[in-house]
Amino acid sequence: MLAKLEERFFLIMLVVVSLAFGLVLEPFWGCIFWACAITVIFYPVQQKILRLIGDKPNRAALITLLLCVLIVILPVLAIGAAFIQEGVAFYDKIEKGEINPDGFIESIRQAFPVVTEFLARFGIQTDGVREKLSSGAVEASRLLAKEALSIGQNTFGFILSLCLMLYLTFFLLREGHHLVELMVRALPLGDQRERLLFSKFAEVTRATVKGNLVVAIVQGALGGLIFWLLGLPAPILWGVVMAFLSLLPAVGAALVWLPVSLYWYATGDWVIATILVAYGALVIGLADNILRPLLVGRDTKLPDYLVLFSTLGGITLMGINGFVLGPMVAALFLVFWQIFIDEFQRPHKPESSG
Repeated sequence: MLAKLEERFFLIMLVVVSLAFGLVLEPFWGCIFWACAITVIFYPVQQKILRLIGDKPNRAALITLLLCVLIVILPVLAIGAAFIQEGVAFYDKIEKGEINPDGFIESIRQAFPVVTEFLARFGIQTDGVREKLSSGAVEASRLLAKEALSIGQNTFGFILSLCLMLYLTFFLLREGHHLVELMVRALPLGDQRERLLFSKFAEVTRATVKGNLVVAIVQGALGGLIFWLLGLPAPILWGVVMAFLSLLPAVGAALVWLPVSLYWYATGDWVIATILVAYGALVIGLADNILRPLLVGRDTKLPDYLVLFSTLGGITLMGINGFVLGPMVAALFLVFWQIFIDEFQRPHKPESSG
């Protein structure tokens, strides 16, 4: 009796201490998550380096981390800095009246009266919609400028978070295999199930991050290129915006190039508008339709509709981290149910008599 009481009390304290430790680490969850994601992505590279240089885990982890910085971290920082610079310049143009969102929306409304008539049937006044869209554009650009200023003021905090993420990534690369084995021993789910779950976690994380990042880079680069070739303002800004929006499957980058093409149709520049629509649908859209199923859907073994809904839900609930966490939760959901069906819903064989 006393032994059972001690065991239960110990388990309760184990849960309490674990929750308290998680609460202590709460300010660093973003760093921890991305350190784990980078480790999962670059772990095969680290294993190849380890085989080449021999049993030198510290050196292999350091070389892998340097490759990660050169391939991922520095390009992302450069693009982010250019994005902030372009965003602040775009906001200044709006403030000075060089760019008028209200005039942009009014031109589209006048050029396509059928839209006004269609909305009127449902009791929607286009003037109110125009004012809301215009004020929303101004607020979005103001928010971008404010965030850019905030990042500049909190440079120390950003650099600290980046250094903590890279520091943790180094140790995860070096000790990752041992940590997985330790968790397999600690979790009471059965070793075979735990290895299956960890394997699925690594598979989905690697496919989602690599796939979505490749699609985002390709679509953002293609979008920024066509904006630059057509002489549209702030091509880097809109290229990065299209890259971020491409995290939304099927509709992402079109949220930028489609309204711009409508504006050019409205102002009578049919050539530029037609080029932009054709390029957006055939080139940018084709990149999404071909690359995403190959890089994300195939490797995660998730249906396209499940990838779409889990990505949207993840981003809505968890922000930028959700584009990885959403599909990962969906994949683990399917794995848990598959284990349940395979192991707990097997038809019982009738006992043989005699």
